[in-house]
Amino acid sequence: MNWPLFAVIYIIAGTVTTGIVIISTLIMGFDEIAHMQIAVAVGAAASIPITMFFAKKIGSITGNEDGHKA
Repeated sequence: MNWPLFAVIYIIAGTVTTGIVIISTLIMGFDEIAHMQIAVAVGAAASIPITMFFAKKIGSITGNEDGHKA
């Protein structure tokens, strides 16, 4: 696993996924602090497999799957 690539993609995917989950909870009417904390946790947890998928895809395209300099 290319960990630097994983970290960069997680920053982007985590922000986007968490934002989508927070907006959807606000639209559904769950606007209390406890609901927002749960939404943040769900968004952060859901973005880990998304990040792994895209990091592996980009790593296989570039041929740099292990994070070693070629």
